[in-house]
Amino acid sequence: MSSKLDLYKIFCKVGKSDSFSKAARDLYMTQPAVSQAIMQLESELDIRLFNRTPKGVSLTDEGSLLFEYVNSAIHLIQAGEEKIQDFKNLTMGELKVGVGDTISRYFLLPKLETFHNQYPNIKFKIVNGTTQELCSILKSGEVDIAVCNFPLADSTLELRPCFNIHDIFVCGEKYRQLLSGPVSLEEVVKQPLILLEKNSNSRRYVEEYIRSKGIQIAPEFELGSHDLLLEFARINLGIACVTKEFSQEYLKKGILHEVPLSEVIPRRSIGVCSLKGVPLSIAAKKFVEIIEDQQL
Repeated sequence: MSSKLDLYKIFCKVGKSDSFSKAARDLYMTQPAVSQAIMQLESELDIRLFNRTPKGVSLTDEGSLLFEYVNSAIHLIQAGEEKIQDFKNLTMGELKVGVGDTISRYFLLPKLETFHNQYPNIKFKIVNGTTQELCSILKSGEVDIAVCNFPLADSTLELRPCFNIHDIFVCGEKYRQLLSGPVSLEEVVKQPLILLEKNSNSRRYVEEYIRSKGIQIAPEFELGSHDLLLEFARINLGIACVTKEFSQEYLKKGILHEVPLSEVIPRRSIGVCSLKGVPLSIAAKKFVEIIEDQQL
């Protein structure tokens, strides 16, 4: 097909110039090579495409009909190649990201802003969900990457840890004095607990760690968002387990207080997930680079 396409390109050039010699100059070919190419195309199609005269050549009726189609097709190919180049240069395209609400608000927004400032013509498609939901969406091809809570065990995904986070317990004024010194996890779980819902990867991580110490938990409240955890703790409904890095506004202003644990919950991370063995789109690759660069 590629050799046939070359013949058609020569055919179009001759059809536009009405001259083998002029077409040869434009194509940086010899005139005999151009003539031979036209003869080969005529032979393959079993039809005469040009009338040869001492003054040059002109398209036959059959040649004129073919020229309309071939010329349009070549222009479409050229337009397609230009669009591909636009994608490569990130002057058009779409970035599809799966992310949870909390990570989006407290971690991803500055990265999206940086990316948009650098590549303003790239459109965003943001899909929200829990870590497990985002992994399913990623596997379905609905998003290019997912930004999730780690740890995550899935052999089909490539995981890039980007940002360390810490799970802590926080309380309002009502519980501050009660939990003022180094407090064991056994003491913490005796209080009314405010946790994320069970299908949250963050909740699962903390719960598994506490249970590994032989401690069972029975939360008073199970909520669907990190912001609600903070607000429930603020009005003294109990002790909330939150992400320290995403609670700084409450902690710095003294609205909430970190419960000093005698045994700190091991840190975990937020990272980028993509399908293993599947190359990232150019836009997704650049976005991952921005995420990683901003964490240095």
